Amino acid sequence: MASKMSLMVPKATKPRYNSLCSDDELLDDDTNCYESVSVKRGSWIDDFDSISSSQNSIYLPITGHVSAPPPREDPASTSVPVIKMGWLDKNPPQGSLIYQRRWVKLDAEYLRYFDNEKDIYSKRIIPTVSITGVVNVGEQKFEVVTHNRTFLFRAESDSERSEWVMVLKSCVGVSRARTSLDLTFNPCVSYEMKGYLELRGLRSKLYTVVCADKVFLYKNTEDYRLGIGITSIDMNVGNVKEVDRRAFDLTTPYRIFSFVADTDQLKDQWVEAMRNSIAEALSNYEVAERIWAEPSNQICADCSTDKPEWAAINLAVVFCKRCAGEHRGLGQSISKVRSLKMDKKVWTEDLIQLFLALGNERANQFWAANVPPSEALTLNSSSEERRRFITAKYREGKYRRYHPLFGNQRELNNALCINVQSSDVCETLALVFCGADVSCDTGDPELPSPIALAQHHGQNLQLEFLTQNRNTEVPRSEVKVAIDRVHYMAPTSVTHNGFLFKTASMARPITEKKGKEEFSRRWCVLNDGNFSYYESDKNATPNGGLKMKEIVCLAVNPPETHGYDHTFELYSDAERLYLFGTDNPETMREWVKSIAKSFIPAGAEDLLLKDFERIGRLRYKDRLNREMSRLGWFCLVGSSLHIRLEEHTADETIDLQKLLELSIQPENEVLVLVERGRTLYIEGERKLDFQGWAAAIQRAAGSSGDTLSQQQLTEADIPMIVERCIHFTTQYGLTSEGIYRKSGVNSKIAALLEEFRRDARCVWLKEGEHQVDDVSNVLKRFFRDIEEGLFGQEAHSWLSATAFSDESSRICQYRLLFSNLPRVNQATLRALVNHLYCVQRFADLNQMNLHNLAIVFGPTLFQADGKDYSAGRVIEDLIQHYVTIFDVNELQLKKQLDEITYIIKLRDNLTPKAGTGSGDFICTVYLEEKKETAEQHVKIPATMTAAELTFEILDRRKITVKEKDYWCCFEVNEKEEMERPLHYQEKVLPIFHSLGTDSHLLVKKHFSMEAMLVYLASKVEVSKHGMMKFREERSLLGLSTGSFNDRYFILTSTSLRLYKEVRNLQKLQSPELQCSNRPEREWPVKCLKVYHGIKKKLRPPTCWGLTVVYESEKQEKQERQQWYLCCDTQNEMREWFATFMSIQNGGRVWPAEWLKSRAASRSVPLDTRFGNVSLIPLRGSENEMRNSVAAFTADPLALFRNV
Repeated sequence: MASKMSLMVPKATKPRYNSLCSDDELLDDDTNCYESVSVKRGSWIDDFDSISSSQNSIYLPITGHVSAPPPREDPASTSVPVIKMGWLDKNPPQGSLIYQRRWVKLDAEYLRYFDNEKDIYSKRIIPTVSITGVVNVGEQKFEVVTHNRTFLFRAESDSERSEWVMVLKSCVGVSRARTSLDLTFNPCVSYEMKGYLELRGLRSKLYTVVCADKVFLYKNTEDYRLGIGITSIDMNVGNVKEVDRRAFDLTTPYRIFSFVADTDQLKDQWVEAMRNSIAEALSNYEVAERIWAEPSNQICADCSTDKPEWAAINLAVVFCKRCAGEHRGLGQSISKVRSLKMDKKVWTEDLIQLFLALGNERANQFWAANVPPSEALTLNSSSEERRRFITAKYREGKYRRYHPLFGNQRELNNALCINVQSSDVCETLALVFCGADVSCDTGDPELPSPIALAQHHGQNLQLEFLTQNRNTEVPRSEVKVAIDRVHYMAPTSVTHNGFLFKTASMARPITEKKGKEEFSRRWCVLNDGNFSYYESDKNATPNGGLKMKEIVCLAVNPPETHGYDHTFELYSDAERLYLFGTDNPETMREWVKSIAKSFIPAGAEDLLLKDFERIGRLRYKDRLNREMSRLGWFCLVGSSLHIRLEEHTADETIDLQKLLELSIQPENEVLVLVERGRTLYIEGERKLDFQGWAAAIQRAAGSSGDTLSQQQLTEADIPMIVERCIHFTTQYGLTSEGIYRKSGVNSKIAALLEEFRRDARCVWLKEGEHQVDDVSNVLKRFFRDIEEGLFGQEAHSWLSATAFSDESSRICQYRLLFSNLPRVNQATLRALVNHLYCVQRFADLNQMNLHNLAIVFGPTLFQADGKDYSAGRVIEDLIQHYVTIFDVNELQLKKQLDEITYIIKLRDNLTPKAGTGSGDFICTVYLEEKKETAEQHVKIPATMTAAELTFEILDRRKITVKEKDYWCCFEVNEKEEMERPLHYQEKVLPIFHSLGTDSHLLVKKHFSMEAMLVYLASKVEVSKHGMMKFREERSLLGLSTGSFNDRYFILTSTSLRLYKEVRNLQKLQSPELQCSNRPEREWPVKCLKVYHGIKKKLRPPTCWGLTVVYESEKQEKQERQQWYLCCDTQNEMREWFATFMSIQNGGRVWPAEWLKSRAASRSVPLDTRFGNVSLIPLRGSENEMRNSVAAFTADPLALFRNV
C-alpha cells in the first residue's frame, strides 16, 4: 500500500543514485505518517521520515553529480586502521522482518556501515565509546547496545557472528579505558562550529558539526551528544562555494552537499568555519615537527594535551587548540597566538630555535612555578576552568617564580642589559615578565636599548625574544613597597568571556516568561571592571556594556523560568534590567560568580561563598537610628537573608521564616522586617530592584514546602500555624465539651488552612470570627497532611516502642527517639504534648481524658488508619509521662496550669450563663427611616455582627434581597447630622452600648457601595493623598479659627497625615520628601471613626463632607478629638471613605458572596450547634471508641458531608 513503507531489496540491474532518503530508519520520532520510500534508490542517511516519492527525495541532478573516481578506501581509514570489515544484515528500528545488507567497518573509534563496499560516506557512525554492550541474540544475530538505542545485526554464520562479537567487545573495552573529553561521548567536542543546517530537499534539518579537519552530520543534538552520527566528511578533499542568499555548497570528489543556513549571517559563519577546516586539513606539519623535536613541546604547556599545534610567540610556550582559544581572549598585548601548521611565514629560523632553546619545561619553571595541585588543568578541564587558569597564569602572573630583584625597577633594568649580552634566554624571560623594561635606557648612546645590545653581541635568540615582547603587557602588580618574595601572590583580576543569550534591556520588572526567540546570542567579556557584549567573538566594537560599579543587584532565576533553562538578571543604578540566559548550568554559575566578585566590595566578599539567589546593595535603617539611612550588602539564600552592614565586620543572618512581622510600605518603598528585639527598615533608592527584593523576600519568608522545617516558624522553631491554633484553643476551647472530637464546618476549615499555608504570619485568630472546633480541626488536618509526619522517617520505631511491657523501658526508648528527631520536630512535639497534657487536666469540663485524646491524635499524628491502638498508645504514654520524657520543670508546669485555671474562671465571670437569654439585650432598630411603623425590637447576643442583624431585620419584614442590593446597618447621630455604615463583621452590641440618646441603628440600602467597590477594585496602591478642606472642633481643641482651610492629607496603611504647606504638591507626594518633611498632625488609622455628613451650622463649603472622630487607645488618659473634612465632589468623598474602610478592615469592605452569606446565617444558629454531624462518642467502651476512630480515619470527610 502507498501509505506503508516499502523496504525492498534493491535490484542489481537498477541504476543507483546517491540520495538522502532513508530506507531503514526514521529521522523524526514524533512523526507517525510515513510514505513509501523504495530501497532501490540507495540512500546513505539513516533515520529519515516521510519522504514522498521522487519530489521529496533528495536526488542529485545529473548535472550536479560528481563522477566518482575509482573505488578506494574510506578517507578516515588512512588515519585510523580498520580492525574488521565485512557484510552483515541489519534490522531497521521499525521492527521490519526484512533485513538490509550493509557493508560494516570497525576501527578503534567508530563502527560504521554503508550501502556497499565502494561507498565513501556511511549511513551511520557509532562511536565505540558509546557502546555499552554486545550481546548474542538468536541464530547468527547479535545486538550492539548504546545509551539510547540498540542496533541488530545478522551474520552469515555463527562463527562469523562470534568473531564480530569478540572483536567488538575487545574494542569496546579499550574505548572505555580511555577518558572522555567532555560530558559527551562525542570525540569532537572541540568544535569550530555546530548547529542545524538544511540539506536541500530534505524536510528535516541535520545537526552539523565542523570539527578540526572534518564535518560531521547528525540526526539531532541528542545523537550529537552520544556521538552517533550519520557520516563524516574529510575536508582535505573539500571545497566550499557560496551559491545564493543563504545557501552554499560543500563539494567533494564523491558528491555535492548543498546546505541552506537560517540567516545570511549564519551562512557566512558556516562558510568561514568550513574553510578553516579545509585549511586545517591542508596544514603544513613541517614547523610543528621541528618544534616538537624538543620533548617538552610535545605536550601542552597548560593542560598537558599531546601534540599541541598552537603557540604564543612572545611567551615562548606551546599549547593545544582548546587552550589557544583562551589565550586569544587575553588579547595580543599579552599572548600572540600563532599556529604551528598554518602560520608558516611567522616561523623564522630564529623563532624556531628560540622555542627549542626554551621549551615548555623551562618556560613553565617560570610561569608555573607555584601552581597548587587543586588549580592545575587536566585534559578534561572545561573551558571555564581553562579560562580561569590561563588568565591567572599569564595576565596576573599568579603562579610565576618571582625574580630576586622583583619590585626594584632600576635593578631589573640593569640586570636585563647585562643578561642580553649572554645566551641565557631563561633569565631574560624571568626579568622581562617580572617588570624589566625591554626599551629601557642603557646609558650608552651607541647602544641605547637592550635590543641594540643583544644585536651588537650577536645574541640572535635574545634579539628575537626582546623583539616579540617589545609591546607585551607585563602581569599586573599593585605592590608599591618591599614584599616577601616567597609568599607574595599577585592580586586577582576578574576576567571572563564567552557566549550568552541576552534580551533587550528594560525599565520594568519581568512578569512573563521570555521565549528563546526573544534572546540574541552575544559574545560577552568581563574585564577590568567592565562588562561588554558583542555581536560575535570576532567583532571589535561592543554593542553595549555595563561598568561593574553601576550594578546594584544580581538575581539568579530558578531553572526554566524563561526559554533558556538558566538565566540571571543584572540591575543597574540607572533603573535598567538586563536578562541573560544559557542552557549550560556551569556556564551560568561561572558568569554569576565572576560578575558578583567584580561588584561586591572586599569587605563583603564572604557573601560570595554562599549559593545565593539574589545579591546586591540596599540602604537600610534600624530602630536605633531612623534619621539617616546607611549602605548595606544583602544576600538571599533560601529563607535566610545574609547582611553585611556598613558598621559591622561580620555577617548577620535573618531567618525570614521566623520574622514576627514582614510588611511593605509602598508609598515610601520601605520593607519592614521585625524580629525579636530588632526592626530593620530596608529602603529602595531604586524602584526597579527594590520591587525584585521585596517580592523575593516575601517568597522566602513564606512556607517553602510541605515538611515541618519548611513552614513559617516562631523563634522557638514551632510552626506558626501550630502555635496559633494551640494558643487559641487554650484560651477559648479548654472548657468546650468534646474539643478535638467534634467536627467543624468543612468549608471554613479548608479556607482557614489555606490562609495559614499562604502566609501564617498574617493570620490572627479572633473569638467570634473563628470557632473553636474549626481551629482545632485545622490543627489536626495540618498534622495529618504534613509531609513525612511529625515523627519523620522513624515513626515505625515509635510504634515499636509500645511492645515494651516495662513502663520504664518504654519511657527510655521514647526519650532516645525524641533526642534523635530534627530540631523543628522536637520543638513541635514538645509544644503539642504540653497542650494535650493541659487539655486532659481539664477533662471534667471538656470530657477529653487521656484515652479520648489518644484515640483522636494517635492516627492523626502517625497518619495511620487507626485499625490498631499502637499509635494511640504512644500518644497516651507521651501525655501521661510528659514531665519525665520531655524533662519538664514541674514548677513552671504548675504555673502554666494555674494561669489557665485563672483564665477559665475569668471568662466564666465575664460571660453570661446560657439560659433565658440573660446575656442578650433587646435593642430597637429601624428599617430605612426612623418612625414607629419601621422600628423593630431585636434580641442582640454578644456575637451578633452587623450583617447578621441586617439579615434578621430583612427576614422579619420578608424583604427579598437582589444581587445588587447593598443592605447595610448604619449608626446614625441626629444631633451631629452624621451617619456611619457598620462593617459587615463589626459586632453590634458594643456599638449599641456606645450610642447616646441622639443616636440609633438604622438598616437601609447603601447606595454608594457599588461605586466604592468599583473604585477599590481599580486601585493599584493602598494609600491615598490629596487636598481637602479641614476644620477642627473648637470646643475640644480651643482653636480660634472657625473656618475651613485647605490642607494636604496622606492616608497610608497605618496613619493619616496632615500637611500645612501646599506649595510643592508633586514633591510632597514623593517618598523622599515624606521622610524629610514632618506632618503637622498624624493620627493612627485604627483609632479613627469616619462618618458621612457635617453639621449645617458649621457652614461647610460643600455638601460632600466627612466627620472624623479620634479616640486614643490609652486607658489612663482617654483623648477624643473631632474634626471635619470637605471634598470638592461626591466621587472624591466616596473615594476617601472607601479607602478608610478598606485600610481599617484589611481590604474586606463587602463580603464576596453576599447572598450565600445570608443563607449561611439563616441555616447556622448564633449559638454553637452540632446539627446532624455524626460525632465520635465521648463516652462508651473502648471497642466503641476504636470503631468510631477507624471509621473516621477511613473516610474523614464523611463527617462533613452534611454540614
